[in-house]
Amino acid sequence: MSDGTATATDLDIRLEKHRVELTGYCYRMLGSSFEAEDAVQDTMIRAWRSYDKFEGRSSLRSWLYRIATNVCLDMLTAGNKRARPMDLTESTPLAQAALSPRPDNTWLEPMPDSRVLPTTDDPAEAAVAKESVRLAFMATLQQLPPKQRAVLILREVLAWKASEVAELLGTTVASVNSALQRARATLAEQHQPGGKAAVSNPLDEEQQQLLNRYVAAFEGYDMTALTALLHEDAIMTMPPFDLWLTGVEDITGFMTTLGAPCAGSRLVPVQVNGLPGFAQYKPDPEKGGFTPWAVQVLEISDGRITGFHCFLDTQRWFPLFDLPLHLEAEADQVQEGV
Repeated sequence: MSDGTATATDLDIRLEKHRVELTGYCYRMLGSSFEAEDAVQDTMIRAWRSYDKFEGRSSLRSWLYRIATNVCLDMLTAGNKRARPMDLTESTPLAQAALSPRPDNTWLEPMPDSRVLPTTDDPAEAAVAKESVRLAFMATLQQLPPKQRAVLILREVLAWKASEVAELLGTTVASVNSALQRARATLAEQHQPGGKAAVSNPLDEEQQQLLNRYVAAFEGYDMTALTALLHEDAIMTMPPFDLWLTGVEDITGFMTTLGAPCAGSRLVPVQVNGLPGFAQYKPDPEKGGFTPWAVQVLEISDGRITGFHCFLDTQRWFPLFDLPLHLEAEADQVQEGV
């Protein structure tokens, strides 16, 4: 093996150490799981090609964040702001419910925790990281201009110093502080429906029991039991459809009408957006067993489910979560860790 090959291998290893945290950063910037992974891959390629120009005046990590920021800012020049259904339309009464899809690039996308949350021994750091990828916070980030978004993430989520952010963005500390102030003001003005998600890290006993009861209620399609678990103002969304429902009656009413084919489903736990979630498989009348239907993300607060978000594009989401595209009839559970 030549010295050049050995050096190249070493550089690959050094770059890969930063992939998860960079993916988390790009995901917060872009609101899209797939665009975030594309942005990180572009960052790695640019770093590889220009490494001989890296003079070590900053850390490799800081240099990678500078490249990733430029990649994200370039991708955001189109001006698309990813959103949740309740950011775009008013809540629809069940009697007027219609399933109208919008293009993929409309929606804020789900992301497995394992792809964006680096391992840390610091509980406070882990809690901040989880909170910063929750759907409600991600939706507020999308309301910020791109550079304000970068400043807020770097300063408030990643705890960079103002001087470090100024150097990364090629601007002044005063400009960074001003952008942070404006970003905070914008976030303070945002009212996010379904934004409550008081989920402890790890889940406390009460929250785990709530999830166990939810699985039993959903798999049994027991609307009485489900009603007892939902907050009276709970929200249900189903991207790519722009329909969203508010309140127990409309949610359970939908599930027993348009959603009736979901009866008899199986749920497999997933960790998604810093929140508890499930991969939902519904019965497959043609092949038998169960077929993918949705990745569910649950927001819970004060012992109730406040948000129930179902991402339905299973051909995209299930491979992202390393989930199988079929469950056999006798396989009520998937091996832990899938």
